Amino acid sequence: MRKIALAAATVLISLSFSANATEHEVKQKGNAFSTSSIKIKIGDAVSFRNDDPHFHNVFSLSDAQSFDLGSYPQGQAKAVTFKKEGKIDVECAIHPGMKMTVDVAK
Repeated sequence: MRKIALAAATVLISLSFSANATEHEVKQKGNAFSTSSIKIKIGDAVSFRNDDPHFHNVFSLSDAQSFDLGSYPQGQAKAVTFKKEGKIDVECAIHPGMKMTVDVAK
């Protein structure tokens, strides 16, 4: 019975956590991110939209959260949900000058 109550509480917490999440958009244009940094909350997502006429590959090797969105063309967007607090350095694997920071707080 205790395990069931704990499981139910966990589901309710994650549902309310998801309901409060926000999706932010960062555009990629002129081989640059539309912002050098963004502050978000744990559970929020950032959508990286490619508005350039060539491919981008957004990734991070940060300890707080690493990810690799792979290469994608103009007009497409890929999103990452940030699950831990911390500062995440984001780059483009194709264009080394493209850098930004995602600051994730509680």
